[in-house]
Amino acid sequence: MEQVSGQKRTAHQFLYPPVDAYDQRMIETGDGHRIYVEQCGSPEGIPVVVVHGGPGGGCSPAMRRYFDPAAYRVILFDQRGCGRSRPHASVENNTTWHLVADMERIREELGVDRWIVFGGSWGATLSLVYAITHPERAAYLALRGVFLMTPRELGWFYGGGAGQFWPDVWDRFVRLIPEEERGDLIAAYHRRLFSGDTMVEIRYARAWAAWENALASIQSQGLQHDSPADYARAFSRLENHYFINGGFLGSPDWILENAARIADVPGTIVQGRYDMICPPQSAWALSRAWARAELKLVPNAGHALSEPGISAELVRITNALRRERARLGL
Repeated sequence: MEQVSGQKRTAHQFLYPPVDAYDQRMIETGDGHRIYVEQCGSPEGIPVVVVHGGPGGGCSPAMRRYFDPAAYRVILFDQRGCGRSRPHASVENNTTWHLVADMERIREELGVDRWIVFGGSWGATLSLVYAITHPERAAYLALRGVFLMTPRELGWFYGGGAGQFWPDVWDRFVRLIPEEERGDLIAAYHRRLFSGDTMVEIRYARAWAAWENALASIQSQGLQHDSPADYARAFSRLENHYFINGGFLGSPDWILENAARIADVPGTIVQGRYDMICPPQSAWALSRAWARAELKLVPNAGHALSEPGISAELVRITNALRRERARLGL
């Protein structure tokens, strides 16, 4: 573990001080959802939209701190069904394409022409789908812990690949499912997360969330704890809903097949070398398919946004982009 002045490094050493939102609002989608949106930093700053992970994770105040508040207009939102968006844990009218449309609705309501798109994990997936769909609106992509929504990636995490490194943690995740259903754990958990029995849904939601959370950070890999019931239920139901439907992309390799559409969009991929949730192969493949991508492999780092090396690299990127406003057309 690296040391700084005799202390273990933490992400907070690299982040800007906490900042309050100057604008908070709910945006009606017109199809039954209300999306929570907030803005912080400078109203005249460089617009950047922060795309949280999950699906179903929600945004947090810590995500505001990756940007100089004097230089950036930081826009955060909770995707459909999670965080402060309503209805909570709902999967009705909730697909990747609904979320892409929500991002455009937010951009238009806030009067933003083009923006930097900043997302990690599932947030990187959604950022890429958004940019491929609206390349003229994405001035720059800052991505972390790339996930391409492929069967190979889902098989790694829910088919036993990661479980080979964490057999004890994997056993706790698998043992809740009868042996005859273990050939497709996503489907097995789906039946229980959508059983209609709230207590059953919460039990399996906590197990689903605990498996992922235990492997998120290299500093705490293997540790498990129960998430609050409301959070776990929304997170697990939404994530499972997206995974069992292949992200609603229609093709297993949709992002790589369409990467040419962002050939003129610059960006950086920040990837933990020891990411157990989204192994580096996907980031590597994306960097080969995306002409203007720069790949930064961070040693001694796992998946989480809060990894010190990942936080340091992301802040370095946002600091460097402050000088690029004119060139990026922002």
